[in-house]
Amino acid sequence: MCGIIARIGDGDGVAELLDALANLEYRGYDSAGIAVKGSGACRPTIAKREGEIANLRAILGDGVSGSIGIGHTRWSTHGAPSDANAHPHADCTGEVAVVHNGIIENYETLRTELESRGHAFESETDTEVVPHLVEEYREAGYGAEASFRHAIADLEGSYAIAMIVEGEDEIYATRSGSPLVLGIDAGRYYLASDVPAFLEFTDEVVYLEDGQVVVVREDGFEVSDVDGNALQPTVETVEWDAEDAGKGRYNHYMLKEINEQPEALRQTLNGRVDLENERVELEEFPEGAFEGVDEVHFVACGTSYHAAVYARQLFHDRGIPAQAFFASEYATINPPLGENTLTVAVTQSGETADTLSALRRAAGKGGRTLAVTNVVGSTAAREADDALFIRAGPEIGVAATKTFSSQVVSLAMLAERMAEDRGAEPRADAARYLQALSDLPDAIEQVLGDTSAERVASAYADSLSHFFIGRGTGHAVALEGALKFKEITYEHAEAFAAGELKHGPLALVTSETPVFAVLSGDYDEKTYGNMEEVKSRGAPVIALTDAPESVSRVTDDVITMPETHEDLKSLLANVQLQLLSYHAASLRGRAIDKPRNLAKSVTVE
Repeated sequence: MCGIIARIGDGDGVAELLDALANLEYRGYDSAGIAVKGSGACRPTIAKREGEIANLRAILGDGVSGSIGIGHTRWSTHGAPSDANAHPHADCTGEVAVVHNGIIENYETLRTELESRGHAFESETDTEVVPHLVEEYREAGYGAEASFRHAIADLEGSYAIAMIVEGEDEIYATRSGSPLVLGIDAGRYYLASDVPAFLEFTDEVVYLEDGQVVVVREDGFEVSDVDGNALQPTVETVEWDAEDAGKGRYNHYMLKEINEQPEALRQTLNGRVDLENERVELEEFPEGAFEGVDEVHFVACGTSYHAAVYARQLFHDRGIPAQAFFASEYATINPPLGENTLTVAVTQSGETADTLSALRRAAGKGGRTLAVTNVVGSTAAREADDALFIRAGPEIGVAATKTFSSQVVSLAMLAERMAEDRGAEPRADAARYLQALSDLPDAIEQVLGDTSAERVASAYADSLSHFFIGRGTGHAVALEGALKFKEITYEHAEAFAAGELKHGPLALVTSETPVFAVLSGDYDEKTYGNMEEVKSRGAPVIALTDAPESVSRVTDDVITMPETHEDLKSLLANVQLQLLSYHAASLRGRAIDKPRNLAKSVTVE
């Protein structure tokens, strides 16, 4: 959700804070702001504006400078996007400045109490209670760090918070349920919601844990637990580099990341597929690691949920009972957890609040857990019993693309490995399947090099709505295709299991509702029948297939893919649908990397 940055050390911090905020803008772009101060008794100078970071840059003059600073880019939860609701927020004296990501659940009670004691609030946000609490504790005689700790103890909810104070040459920060990472450079230190914020400055990091407090000075930092006991955190090196997180020659991050899929998948597959012995090797897990697993529960949100739906089919095909749950509904549905149930949390960032909540539910009931994530050091990776990293590299575009492909391929390999550990018979087509898996990056390169997605997007640009249908893995990709289309074009799009069209949705079909049919090889003859149903009612039908001649009678257009194994066909169709959505959004002039009302990493429930 919101993005936090803080820095302290050599030089003027304003330029670095702004650059870091630009790197974090995928986490929110409703407003942006910074607070900076110099060493000694300087009071924080706060500058903030509604809208994108360009609006903030426009108001900064030569008088705004300082080597100690905090910054924030906002995705609105409490209070509409406005200058007043933008972070940082200050206390009544203007001596304390705070930025925050998350939700403070008891803020209304705290605000009422603070107002009754004479505090004046200037925003509608939950965050503003924090500097006022710190102010009260300072007035009671506590130092800055002690006041910060007392204020944090009063909060309920999820948060990552960073604070600077007049007269203190330190940054105070903590986290509980929202990510926060410390970056270490020669003579400078950074705190951020995500590594890409400061990746151009340093790749040495400390991933902070819930309940930890860090005090950062120009000459070092101290990490302690909630009781103030000193800790010795591990400094890690991030394998990504700054170029990975940039747009390069592309107009949008989304298009760059669509085109990065072949390389991302090579990284995902590297060293994991043994063609000679016709098996999958996952070095993260010892032999027999999954022999006792009776069933799998996937928990995920959004695009990751669609990857889980795809994987559910692959697991079923290998004889492994599996269910896919919306993480936000997992506690509500309350499915029984057997003694040998494995709960697999699928989350690109490893910080998705609903997915973490589902993961913790499973762990709290004594279940075994596994995180499938892109981020080493993320909360999901640390809290789960085991982790499988998808190795896709940084993804900045709000609309996830390359991580979906890498998640599906990682889960496909997990299915093979789990089937082996459970004593399943080897696949009859193991050699062909594993070869196709290894060749998938090349197949996607063929799709990227020869696609009709832009032409098709233009041909149906005036449509009233867009339907996506499929069966098996094709249904998972139909779901993902509709999600991509609606989130970046702002046009209505809906996905259905192909057989369900006749049970209600057919009433919506007109000549202005093109239907995109994902032909995955699973029961294609039945999907042909569904295509005929909508065509007979005047709807344009566009097939995604590797056999265009077989569907010519019932289609108005075809988007073709190269041939591959039946289990992987839908992944190639997915790349075509990503391109379709991208070009459809581009034709409409949409903010492709910053779709309205959305943010990349959803760290609130």
